[in-house]
Parts: sequence; C-alpha cells; structure tokens
Amino acid sequence: MIDATHKRYVCLFAVYVIFGAATAAAQAVPARNPSLRGTVKDPSGAVVPGVQLTLQGAGTNLQSQTSQTGEYSFPSVKPGTYTLRTKARGFPATETPNLKIEVAATLDIELSIGAETQVLTVEGDSLRVNTEPGNNGTALVLGQRELAALSDDPDELLQELQAMAGPGGSPGGGQIYIDGFTGGNMPPKSSIREVRINSNPYAPDYDKPGFGRIEIFTKPGTDALHGSVFAQYNKEALNSRSPLLSQSTRPPYRQQFYGASLSGPIRKEKASFSIDFEHRIISENAFILATTLDSNLNVKQINQAVVTPQNRNSINPRLDYTINAKNTLVFRYQDTRVETDKDGVGDFSLASKAYNQKTSEETVQITETAAIDSRRIDETRFQFLRSHSENSGTDSTPSINVQGAFNGGGQPLNGSHNTTDKWELTNSMSWALGAHSVKFGGRARQSLNHDTSATNFNGTYTFFGGVGPQLDVNNQPVAGTAVQLSALEVYRRTLLFESEGYSPAKIRQLGGGASQFSLNAGTPATQVDQFDIGLFANDDWKVRPNLTLSYGLRYEAQTNINYRSNWAPRAAIAWGIGGGANKSAKTILRAGFGIFYDRIPDSTILNTERYNGVTQQSYFLQNPDTYPSIPSTSVLNANKQPQQIQLLDRATQAPRNLQASFGLDRQINKYFKLSGQYVESRGTHLSRQLNVNTPVNGIYPYGDKSVRLLTETNGFSRSHQLFVSPSLNYKKIFLFGFYSLSAGRDDNEGQPDNPYNLRAEWGPSSFADVRHRGVIGTSLPGWKGFSLSPFLIATSGAPYNITTGRDPRMTGSASERPSLLAGKSQTQCTGADLIYEAGFGCFNLNPGPNDSVVGRNSARGPGNVTLNLRLAKSWAFGNRGESGNADGGMPPGMGGIRGGGGPPAGGPPGGGGPPPGLFGGGGGGKKYNLTFSISARNAINHPNYGTPSGDLSSPYFGQSRTLAGFGPFGGSSTYNRKIDLQLRFAF
Repeated sequence: MIDATHKRYVCLFAVYVIFGAATAAAQAVPARNPSLRGTVKDPSGAVVPGVQLTLQGAGTNLQSQTSQTGEYSFPSVKPGTYTLRTKARGFPATETPNLKIEVAATLDIELSIGAETQVLTVEGDSLRVNTEPGNNGTALVLGQRELAALSDDPDELLQELQAMAGPGGSPGGGQIYIDGFTGGNMPPKSSIREVRINSNPYAPDYDKPGFGRIEIFTKPGTDALHGSVFAQYNKEALNSRSPLLSQSTRPPYRQQFYGASLSGPIRKEKASFSIDFEHRIISENAFILATTLDSNLNVKQINQAVVTPQNRNSINPRLDYTINAKNTLVFRYQDTRVETDKDGVGDFSLASKAYNQKTSEETVQITETAAIDSRRIDETRFQFLRSHSENSGTDSTPSINVQGAFNGGGQPLNGSHNTTDKWELTNSMSWALGAHSVKFGGRARQSLNHDTSATNFNGTYTFFGGVGPQLDVNNQPVAGTAVQLSALEVYRRTLLFESEGYSPAKIRQLGGGASQFSLNAGTPATQVDQFDIGLFANDDWKVRPNLTLSYGLRYEAQTNINYRSNWAPRAAIAWGIGGGANKSAKTILRAGFGIFYDRIPDSTILNTERYNGVTQQSYFLQNPDTYPSIPSTSVLNANKQPQQIQLLDRATQAPRNLQASFGLDRQINKYFKLSGQYVESRGTHLSRQLNVNTPVNGIYPYGDKSVRLLTETNGFSRSHQLFVSPSLNYKKIFLFGFYSLSAGRDDNEGQPDNPYNLRAEWGPSSFADVRHRGVIGTSLPGWKGFSLSPFLIATSGAPYNITTGRDPRMTGSASERPSLLAGKSQTQCTGADLIYEAGFGCFNLNPGPNDSVVGRNSARGPGNVTLNLRLAKSWAFGNRGESGNADGGMPPGMGGIRGGGGPPAGGPPGGGGPPPGLFGGGGGGKKYNLTFSISARNAINHPNYGTPSGDLSSPYFGQSRTLAGFGPFGGSSTYNRKIDLQLRFAF
C-alpha cells in the first residue's frame, strides 16, 4: 500500500514531469545576440560527444564542447568574422575560416578519419585547463585505450576504479553510476565506452559529492559490424602463495574467463545494436586462520585453504534507435548471475559454516533524448532492477562463536532468500540561455524489498573472555588466585567441567560458562517499501570568458522517516587567472561548497519491522546456564525471556555531509598539468546503533533485560583531504595519478564502549584517517610493438580499535575498551585484569569509572604497496578496414552515440587521456587484430597485510590475519601475486 506521504511525493514528481513536458513543448526564446549552433558527426552519421570547439575572431576567443547528442552552442557572440576549430579524440583537427556571423547561425560539422600522426597532433594539448565546472583538476576520463590497461575481471576493475577515485566520501568509496543510473553490477569491460571519475563535484543533479564519484557509460551500436572475443586463464602455478598460509604448497586455484562482444547496424543511420557476454569460472580459496580445541581439549590452530567454486555469467544487449531528427532512444538490458559454493567460510569461520549462495540481477534501462531546438535538450531515463539471492546449506546444528578464536557449528543463514525490485525515473532539461547554461530536473526511486530470513533459527552460543581461578596441572583451582582468561579458555573450561558433571553455577565459578545465547523464531518473511524523490536546478553562468559561476539547489525526501527539510544548496566558482577574451588562462582557481544527504537504507527499516518482538522473536540471554542444549521457543515464551529488539529513533534525519573545497589547476606546458585541491567535509546526523537498555548500577532503564538496539542519527564526522594530481601527456608517454594527505575523525563506527558516554567515541576514522594514499598509472612503449602499463597503489596504515573482548556492562556486544597503565613493565603487569602486550604496554581490562580508557581506533595497521603490470603485444593483419582497434573497442569514427547513455550535457573531457595506441598496441588500421597480454596483480610480490586484530582476548591480538588484497577495497586471499594470461581477437 502507498501511504499518504508516498502519494504526496508521487504527485510532486508528477507535477514536475508535466511541467517539464510543457516546457519541452514550448518554443525557444529568440536570441538577442548573434549565435552559432550545430551538430558534430562522424563519417557514419553518428553524433560525437566531447568534441572541443574554439571560436576565434572579432576580438574574442570562445570555447564550447558537444553534448551527449553531439550538439554545440555559442549562444552569444559579437557580429564579425571567425575561425572555428575542432579537436576530438580519434579524429584530425578541422578548421573553418572566414565564418561570418551576423545573426543566429547553424553550422553542422562532419569529422573525417585521419592518419595516426594527425590524431597525435590533436591530442597534443589535451590537458589544457579551463573554467568548465566538470573540468576540475582531479577529474579523469578513461576511454577505450586507457581501459585496456586495466583488469577485465569486473571485480578487479571496480577495485582499480575505486583506487583512481581516491578516498571519496564514505568507507564504501564513491557512488557508481551506470549510464546515469544508480546501483547495479559492473558491466563487462568490453561494453564500457568511457569512465569519468571525480567530475563536477558540486553538480546538484547528483545526490552524492563528485569527489569519489565514478560514472560509467556503455557503448552504443555501430553502423558497421565489429566484434571481439577473448579468453583469460589463471592457475595456481602462475601465482605466489600467501605468506600467512602455513602449507608449503600452493592451494589449488583456477580461473577460466571468456567473453565476446558484437555490434553492428540494424538499419543504417537508424538503428544499431551491441551485445556483450562474459562467463567466469573460478576455483577460489577461502583462508581460515583460527584457533580451536581438539577432541582432548588441547589448543589447535587451523591454517587452512578451502576451495570455494564460483560461477559468474553476464549478458548485456543494447539497442540504439533514432526516432526522428530530434529524438533518440536507447534500450539496455543486463543479466548477471553468480553462484558461489562454500560461502561463509574464512577468517574465524570454520568449514562447517559453509553454505551455497545464488544471486541474480536483471536490469532494464530506457533513455529517451529530445533535442527540442538548438538551445534545449530534454532527457528521460527509466530503470527497473530486480535482484534475487538465496542461501542453502546442509549443517543445521547450532552455531558456536568463541570471541577472537573461531566460529563453528552450522550455517546461520540456511534457507534465507531475498527479492528486491527497484525502479528509477529521471527527467532533466538542459537549456542554453546566453551566457547561462541552465539544467533542472528530478528523480524518483522506489525499492520493494521482500526478504525471507531464517537467520539464527538454530541458535547461537557466544563465549567472551573473563576471569577465573588459576588451574593446576590436574585442572583443579588454585585457592586465592585469579587470572585473565581468553574466550577460548572460557570455552575450554566449559567443556572440561561439563564432562566432569559440574553444575552450571560451579562451572561459572571456575571461569567457564557461555556469555550469550541467541535464537530467532517466528515469521521468516518481511517486506518493506521505500520511496525517495530528488528535485534540482542549476545554472552555470559564464560571467566572463575566464570566470564561471555555478550555483544550484537540490531537494530530497524519503518515506519511512519523518524529517523532510533536506535542502541541499551547491555553489562553485572557477576563475582563470590572467585569462581573457583573447588569452587562455594557465592557472585556474576553483572553490566550491555543497550539502549532500544520504538515505536511511531500507535494510534498517526491514530490521526494525522484523525484530520488533512480534514479527520475529529474537531471544537474547546473557550468561545463560543452558549450554549445550537449545531451549525450545515455547519454554522461552513461557518464561518471558528477554529479546534483542531493533528500534528506529522517531527523530531520525537523513545523514548530512557539508563539503567545501579550494584548489588550483596549473598548466605547466601543453604536455603537463598539475592540480592541487583541499577538501574539508563535515558529517552530521550520521547513523549509529546502541543499546539504550544498558543497565546502570544493575538497574535496567526499561525494567526488563531485553537488548534494545536503537538506530539514531546523532553521529558526527570531520575530515580534511589534500590532493595533488599530476597529468602528463608527452608523445608516447602518458602519466596520471594523485597523492592525498588525509585526516579524519568520527564517532559512529560500531557499538560504543559506553552507551552513556558517546563523546568518548570521537576518534580517528578507520577510512578517512588513512593518512597517505597514492596512485600512479602510466603506459610505456616497448620494444617491437610491446606496451607496458604499470599501475601503482600505495597507502599508509588504517587505524583500528582495541577492545577487551568482554561485556561487563551487559551491552550485548564485546566493545568495551581497556585503559593503559603508564610506567608498568611486563614483570609488573600482573593480576586478573592486567595483560601486557609488546608495543603497547600494560592494559587494564576492567577499568574503573574514573579511569581513562584508550581512545577508539587508537592503534594503526600496516601500510600497503601494490604494483599491477600489464604487458601486451598486438598483431594487425588483413586488408585495411574500419577496425584497427586491438582492445575490441570501436574504431575511430565509430565512437559517436545516438543520444542517451552519455555524459551529462555540456560535460567536459576531464583530465584527458593518453594518445590512441598506447594501451594495447595500435592496429595500424588493419581489419583484424590479435592481442596477447600478461597481467600481474601485485607484480613485486610484496606482502600486503590486512588490519590487525584488536581483541585483547584473542590469541591473535596485534596480528594481521588476512592479506589486504589487490586494491583499497580488496579482500583476503590465499595467493599474494596473481598472473593472468589473456588472448583477444578483434575485428
């Protein structure tokens, strides 16, 4: 059912759409001054976006760029005679001299295909700085040649793009858009036409900051048949073993990755198609590093690689259709299906935790673009996305979690499945009004989440660390002693004394006994409906040839929360110092400010509706005496046992981020550009969760022992980031990258140490306080047509939290932090609550109310350096044709689009790119191309360790138990260096 608020949002968006349609039907306002407009096409008749145009004469020097529909505009010029020049990637420069403009004029331009030397000339000064809003110094555009240097694996490609995007604005990295739509899986690399990173940070048509944003645009069809096929292979013999893996031989690993793409005409200059297919089979390994007990209750370490087969299929057809001279239509479909066996294994989780998972995602995207007249472009986009996942397993025994040691027992997710339907509708109008480029529009989204969860229906026992008497060699207590016990020792004593027939009370007196028992029961199925809307308007005002002022406003709202005042003003300025009508500036000063909002996710709403004590009962017993038996739900109900209830604060607001930046772009020469940017972000109303029923002096505020997890939005964050971004494009040498110096603090990560002292949670951010980040990418021409493409990622260590592994406050989580006793040596650090750790000192695991506990995230992990290399060699053969593209992309002249799915109207080229032919070896215009490549991830085999364990009750405290992976968001693996072999054929 649609509630009243939802109806108001739908009506509001409908009013906007009707207004937009009425505006689109209106006639253009006549220009007061002479103007020049037109369309740029390639020889096939396809429009070409991103073409740079310069209009020089009559004492002025004006610049423009073609939109996604290939249109350009000089809306207001002085009467006189001009020269019009064009520069476009993959085409020779054109020049139209003696162009007289006295009134509103129209000039369509057809580009031609030239020799490679001409293309290189065009690219010579592609790094030129200007005051366009999206051409900020940290922006980067990756075309076909640049993308060829990156991984073909969609997961690895995403990691590399996130590394290029930099820190972004959240722990998950920046937001990803695919053809202007939010959400969805990464498309195959063969279907990607262009990637734009960090473009136009303060554009109000986006809900998230531009710093860290990744925009992916897929390829259109072509007017001639083109295609490619590739195969990629990897086996354990090509990889190096993880230094954390104790076995001397490399565990079995295999990757078989196949793909094909085909594009061509359906009806020449009217309709075209493209289709991409990928199939990936991986025999991956999950790495288990845990400590458990053998049958004799002796401590045993498990260092094991478990084969976890994966299967991924993806198909992506696209149709481009020219309705008439002014309207174009793009239809795109993506179907991605993934099957994973033995998921849930790895880290502390033993092989018994394995379950199988199947996921699928189907996406339908429709984009209609209307070139109403030479001034106005209207674009309407619609997306429907359905995702489905299901989990299945065979082990239905209860789970056993021993803090910091191992997770055993059966699978907690057995029998769970989810289906989510999402639709998204966007309409935007771009309008050129003299020196103003106005854009306004709106977006409506809805998510229908149907979730069936049998999570923890088998029950879970959890063991924390504690205190108990010292035992002698016969496991008998030594009178008058008390020692610190790890969670594993508490578990061992529980099993030991149970086998000897001790009562639960006696076992607990001797340091044993479970810390928690949880069991879910009730109705598995729950659904939630969430709707949000965003409206925006923006004006890019060319105040002077060297001064651009951008300002706009966005409004957002969503269902399931009551707060509605989500107004987000945005403003930016770009000043070309020393520039003017007849002189291009070499230094651009930029500044901007904006407010951005996050949505409260529907998963939060789903959990509050599920774990409300009625839909599902989530029983939660602290210090239970029932181990190892599982109490029945009827007994738990009859005894009115406490539950874990999840609540949403009535005063919940959308998390807000205030961001400001200041920067300089400097054109050193036509080959080299250097940019610097300072960005400050402040987060307010950030979401966090805590137990509001934590007892005070043994008294529970709500009168019962239930854990009430309240999600509230009163968290804060603050971060500072300094970026330095060099860009070099000299002959056959291309270099891009950035260095960032960051510092950030927040107070909303995880459960607090003390729910009644949230100020103590203010500490380094585990994401924003990674002090140093660096990325460098380049391509080096080699001997006899070889090309070498290095990609270097380097980061300093991330902060991590130190906890006691206990829960003395009865909050429901072992999140309490210790105090650090100054001046105590290891020999002096003795007692039941004291533990000494080298490199840190003497910790007190039971600090008093007046003791100062260590700050959150006070420890710091190791830094990482990863060098990825790609060595490629191409052979071109056959008669000269239109291909000549070794990476399977479109040939020169076939890169235009027919409306939709392209960059935003008026978008800039960003940070430029390398000359064609650098990545993958040029084909010299031959009809067929064959490319062999070797890609090495972490080529120097440098061990990159993950964040160490901060649990003082764990035998692994201070140790890195996983590898950091091959990117800033990578996971652990059983190999340290990975080498892929690939063969690609293109025509």
